[in-house]
Amino acid sequence: MEPFYLAIIIFLFILAIFDLSVGVSNDAVNFLNSSIGAKAASFKTILIIAAAGIMVGASLSNGMMDIARHGIFQPQHFYFEEILCILLSVMIVDVVLLDIFNSLGMPTSTTVSLVFELLGGTFALALIKIIGSNGMFSLGELINTDKALAVILGIFTSVAIAFFFGSLVQYIARIIFSFNYKRNMRYFIGLFGGIAITSIIYFMLIKGLKDSSFMTPDNKEFIYNHTSQIVWGSLVFFTILMQVFYWMQINVFKIVILFGTFALALAFAGNDLVNFIGVPLAGYSSYLDLISHPNATPQTLLMTSLQSSAQTPWYFLVGSGIVMVLALLFSKKAHNVVKTELNLSRQAEGEESFGTSPIARIIVRSSNSIASSVISIVPPSIRKWIDTRFNRNEIILEDNAAYDLVRASVNVVLAGLLIALGTSLKLPLSTTYVTFMVAMGSSLADRAWGRESAVYRVTGVLSVIGGWFVTAGIAFFAGAIASVTIYFGGAFAIVILICLAIFILIKSQIMYKKKLAKNERNPIIDRLMNPQNSHEALCLLREYSKAELKVILEFAAISYTKTINAFMSEDYRGLRKSMNHLEDEKRYIKQVKRIGTLAISRLDPNVALEKGLYYFQGNDFASEIIYSIIRICDPCLEHTDNNFNPLKPEQKKEFCEISNDIKIFLEDCNRIITENTYNDMSNIIARSNVIINQLASLKKDELKRIQGHSNNIKIGMVYLTIIQEAQNVMSYAANLLKVSKKFQTEN
Repeated sequence: MEPFYLAIIIFLFILAIFDLSVGVSNDAVNFLNSSIGAKAASFKTILIIAAAGIMVGASLSNGMMDIARHGIFQPQHFYFEEILCILLSVMIVDVVLLDIFNSLGMPTSTTVSLVFELLGGTFALALIKIIGSNGMFSLGELINTDKALAVILGIFTSVAIAFFFGSLVQYIARIIFSFNYKRNMRYFIGLFGGIAITSIIYFMLIKGLKDSSFMTPDNKEFIYNHTSQIVWGSLVFFTILMQVFYWMQINVFKIVILFGTFALALAFAGNDLVNFIGVPLAGYSSYLDLISHPNATPQTLLMTSLQSSAQTPWYFLVGSGIVMVLALLFSKKAHNVVKTELNLSRQAEGEESFGTSPIARIIVRSSNSIASSVISIVPPSIRKWIDTRFNRNEIILEDNAAYDLVRASVNVVLAGLLIALGTSLKLPLSTTYVTFMVAMGSSLADRAWGRESAVYRVTGVLSVIGGWFVTAGIAFFAGAIASVTIYFGGAFAIVILICLAIFILIKSQIMYKKKLAKNERNPIIDRLMNPQNSHEALCLLREYSKAELKVILEFAAISYTKTINAFMSEDYRGLRKSMNHLEDEKRYIKQVKRIGTLAISRLDPNVALEKGLYYFQGNDFASEIIYSIIRICDPCLEHTDNNFNPLKPEQKKEFCEISNDIKIFLEDCNRIITENTYNDMSNIIARSNVIINQLASLKKDELKRIQGHSNNIKIGMVYLTIIQEAQNVMSYAANLLKVSKKFQTEN
């Protein structure tokens, strides 16, 4: 049996490589978001600095993988075979779970996923052992619940502390520097830079390097006994150095941000490495223990050896660092996760990634009321002075940056400092939670969440926080199910789970690529948000309108045809799928209108008054086309779901002939708008009137059938609705054509 278990250990390490890749893709947001958001350097430079931090942190890590060895389960009560069931289930679930979160672009905690997967797997096998031992064991003897409770506590602690201090410190920093920070740098930049660099060094010593291989007990004792001297000495030295850099015309904020990025990446690799390779290393150590006992069997050898801590060989650490660096440099999903946080914290208004939710609206409304009450007691002169510090017209941003260098500096320094303080105070603060919530708190304090964007941003933050708790729940139950499956199913179950994991990963990748293709940003949008002049803005808006109307009309023609065909054939699944796609398209049109509105604000006032009106009319007509198809699909879906009588053959025949003409008409409208050639528009409009009259004739015929009791009332109502909404589709499409001509051509 030894070759079989050796194959499992090898597979654990293969899974670890994938886990390192998907884990770094998710945790990249922890150390990349501030430097990328503020454009502190080129993207390539930022990645190189972060990669260097990861490589140094991984190489210097001491590899103490205690959480996977005895952090959750009590190994002295579990046999080798049972331990292997837990470890294998954890790795399979972890790879799949983190990949799903990466595809969704949602940052989550790799520590939480690992702990709750271990907890779920251990809990399931512990119950089996308790039942099989006739009460010999108790749950407390088999599971170390303190770690899980500490992680849960860490979620609440991290969220509350990081958000509060992120808001407070950023507010103070903005009062000191204002948005025009260059005007006030000469007075405060030396002290600010000194405090920032000192905080980062303290963070690196306490959190990033406290368990590194060169940190001998003597070194730790020296740092512990001389912490105050190190901190004060660093503060004085770096304050003077940063002031000298300022006199040399070197941007101190960029130095702070890039140094902080390196430190956060180093700490991530040095401490979170256990989340990716701790489990396979525990399995490897268990296997070595098994083969060192020739007379023992996997079913009888207790894993008492896992109670001790183990040093990880350097080649495992270096190899892990290389995999993490490669994942950081080449993973598109890492950039996707970073994008989520930047969209929630950017200074400017623009396209929002999240919708709205009732709880977000309540929070925003309540916060506005509280803020109004607080502001009312502040003297007007002080309010006026504070407003001058938050004058967004003076903001200094790097090229297309999400926010300025001051906020990015606060993010990296405060995140590192809070993590270091939490570590020194034995508080289980999560790196992911702290960095994310500091960024959210600082964006709130910087007034980035305005009246027009607050409800979207709050919804986004609540979605991410909810995802953290979902991570814990899914990890627990998936780990438990996988462990039980492997325990009872043996080799066959392992093969099935591996195939299932591969299938999910492949499907996730396919769906992610489809999502990227669907959400691929129109290249005109970036130029549209920053035009050179009003004339260029109008030209770009015309191009944007043509491109978006092309997408909408193509979708309308396809969706209308699929809806009608599905109803004719009583295809419930087809109607359900059409309805889901129509709801997505409805949200997409709102997004298009929002971008167009922002673009119109870049136009000359006189041009905006005329062309803006035509743009909004066209967008409304396009929306109504989709809404009309929804009003066709909804009663058809309900009718088919209730299994009511279908259309009669003569109804199908008469409507299908006109339905095909409607599809062709929508395609012709799309062609005219896309090609911007309106010479044949009068003939197209005439065709629409003919089709509308034909539909009116169908409506009269159906009313006669109902009057003569020759048709079922339920199907008659649905059929009349289809005819009426088909008329609306034709009417709105014709009006869209007319308005598009006025918008796209000069008077």
